[in-house]
Formats: sequence, C-alpha cells, structure tokens
Amino acid sequence: MPIEIERKFLPANDAWRARVARSQRMAQGYLNDARAVREGAQNVSMRVRIAGQDAHLNLKSRELGAYRQEFEYPIPLADAEALLALCVGGCIEKLRHHVRHGAHEWEIDEFFGENAGLVVAEIELSAVDEEFEKPDWLGAEVTDKPRYYNLTLAERPYSQWTSEEKTACS
Repeated sequence: MPIEIERKFLPANDAWRARVARSQRMAQGYLNDARAVREGAQNVSMRVRIAGQDAHLNLKSRELGAYRQEFEYPIPLADAEALLALCVGGCIEKLRHHVRHGAHEWEIDEFFGENAGLVVAEIELSAVDEEFEKPDWLGAEVTDKPRYYNLTLAERPYSQWTSEEKTACS
C-alpha cells in the first residue's frame, strides 16, 4: 500500500529562492469537496493535476497529519483537462519550486489565483519520526492545520482568510 509521509511548513523568509533547482507550473482540482472528506462522508480526496504535459489522478486518505495513504495514476492530458472542468470548488494554481537542503528535496508551492500570497514548503519523509536538517528559511509547521491542505484551499482559498488566519498558525 502506498504511503505518503509529508510535513508542511511556512517559509520564514524568501532565502529559499536562491536555492531553487527547478520549478514547474501546476493546476489541480478536486472531484469531491472538502466538507465531505472533513465530515467523514468520504474517506478519500480525489485530485486531478496537470504539471506541464503530465497529468495524474490522485487519491489520498482523509487522515489529518503527516501520514496518509496515497495512490497516483498517470492519465491522458485531455482526460485531465476534462476532469478539471468537473471539479468542485476552485482550481488550485501554483508554481512548485524544488530546493535541495541536506539529504532532502523540499517542494515549495507558491500559489496564484485565489490563493495568491500563500507559500507552503513540504518535505516527504520515509518515517513519521525521521529527523531532517531544517533550513534557516523554515518557519512554523502547519502539517496538522487543515486550512493549508490543497483540498481545503480549493473550497476556501487564501484570499477569503481573515487577517488573523493569515498571520496565525493555529
């Protein structure tokens, strides 16, 4: 069974930008809504993503936190474009930057559209308790904060957050 172990952080500053190895524009949407997953009516989020000329259908179990089941399948680009038109909520647009630090590669998502202004850094680990070298640009951890999940951002984008929500990590 495929497992994703991922932790999310807010960058404390833009120092990571000088270390970007490559970047890729992405568009993604969800075929089910965040409320159904959050309330347990559905146990999985279903995402379609286009990254360059590649497209994937992705399913993630509903657990909150760093550890979730994840299934991902390549699909034809034309199918992904058609599925994006059927998505619930807004389309997530972002530029994913890849930054190497220590033994890990960080994925830093810089959001656009309704989520413009939000930047989230993610690291995938091989174990929940795996230690990793934290870069000096790393800020608060938001792994357990559902509002930072892409599924939630499709339902309630960053542009709708209050000033307090944008500055607090609780």
